Amino acid sequence: MKNFLFCIIIFIFSNVLQAQNLAIVGKWKTIDDETGKPLSIIEIYEKHNKIYGKVIEIFNPKNKKIPKCEKCDGEDKNKPILGLVVIKGLTWEKNEYTNGKILDPKHGKLYKCSISFESKDKLKVRGYIGVELLGRTQYWERVKI
Repeated sequence: MKNFLFCIIIFIFSNVLQAQNLAIVGKWKTIDDETGKPLSIIEIYEKHNKIYGKVIEIFNPKNKKIPKCEKCDGEDKNKPILGLVVIKGLTWEKNEYTNGKILDPKHGKLYKCSISFESKDKLKVRGYIGVELLGRTQYWERVKI
């Protein structure tokens, strides 16, 4: 009986964790923290129990003319921005997604990243160097279908 109860508790706990991951999965509109204007749509998905996000749409026609991430390093260098994976390997920990990276294709910089929910349809996305105090925050809105 104890083993059965233990299995039920583990099952419920794993479903709660899975639901948290699925809550972030979807399409999110990025908002420029300086201008307040929409920048792009990022599709967030799960792969191997980690969270990733790729650019699937760019709003500013001027930015569409910059077809590749020329300032990026490593495997992202000269990749098209459309389709570029900008959120890399986040995991769920203490009410936020963390332990991953976020890429700023405009400047070619890779930062540590944390993402938390402001509400069901609004994300707080923080990119930083070293400690979270040294960084920038953007708020992304869920794209409603």
